Amino acid sequence: MSAPAWRPSAARARLSARAALLRHAREFFAARGVLEVDTPLVINAPVSDVHIHSAAVRLTAPTPGGAPSAQYFLHTSPEYAMKRLLAAGVGDIYQICHVVRGFERGALHNPEFTLIEWYRLGFSLGQLMDEVEALVRGLLGAAATQRASERLSYREAFVRELALDPFTASLAELARAAQPLAYRRDPAREPHDARDEWLELLMGSLVGPRLGRGSLTFVHGYPASQAALARLDPVDPRSAQRFELYCEGVELANGFHELAAAREQRARFERDNGERQRLGLPVRPLDERLLAALEAGLPDCAGVALGFDRTLMLATGAAHIDEVLAFPTERA
Repeated sequence: MSAPAWRPSAARARLSARAALLRHAREFFAARGVLEVDTPLVINAPVSDVHIHSAAVRLTAPTPGGAPSAQYFLHTSPEYAMKRLLAAGVGDIYQICHVVRGFERGALHNPEFTLIEWYRLGFSLGQLMDEVEALVRGLLGAAATQRASERLSYREAFVRELALDPFTASLAELARAAQPLAYRRDPAREPHDARDEWLELLMGSLVGPRLGRGSLTFVHGYPASQAALARLDPVDPRSAQRFELYCEGVELANGFHELAAAREQRARFERDNGERQRLGLPVRPLDERLLAALEAGLPDCAGVALGFDRTLMLATGAAHIDEVLAFPTERA
């Protein structure tokens, strides 16, 4: 028999663990002189990424016979606002906040969840991975004691798990690798830019779930087409200076050596909107405040977002995200 809907889905022991881990995270950053900041949940411009769905909100009702109220959005990450603070000279910063993403629900997904996001001036991607590992090991506690540390390039992960090179494999080869998923698409009829769709399917369904078994596994050097807000690798422009952290097949963190070029960032946003139009998704207004901040000068930095709820799940042995949330969306 299920519990009444008014009751929390998390037991008190896990709520206590949640509080302890949040305290540990704040102590971790305080010891390193990283400033905690607080940016708005309600924003003017949503992300353009085709894989992330922003929730729209209206703060006032339309007046009778008048114009509709202005539309705002709930942030999917505090990244844009935090970069504006960085450009203003605030220095190393972090934030622990709730974010909201539509169309995400399951054992590892609740539409509203908690991120720990931080930015470090002058850090290389390797230095940021070191810091992420230090924090995650501290948060996992006993669950991390016997875990090895592993760092793989994106290419190495695909070669090891699927015996194919993601940078050179044909669409037909990618389709063959996806056959266990019963994914019905003819690669011969795919548009020339469909490679990322195949790669993201393979990473999300076959490669990623195999990573981090008994270890903390960092995957770095994602394809340049998946750079998002990361710089391209100056040594190999086919890849981006981006990493993800996996533990027991669960993606925990996504980090970038942050792109500081406003013109390139604008071009990426516009490409996103072109892809949105192709897929029948809403075209998004560009965040001109972020672009203006990049024009003013973003300091050289690396940044990362860590999924706190998933980390708490691993630390406490929870099988479903609802077990670490007081009230998941359906009970909110």
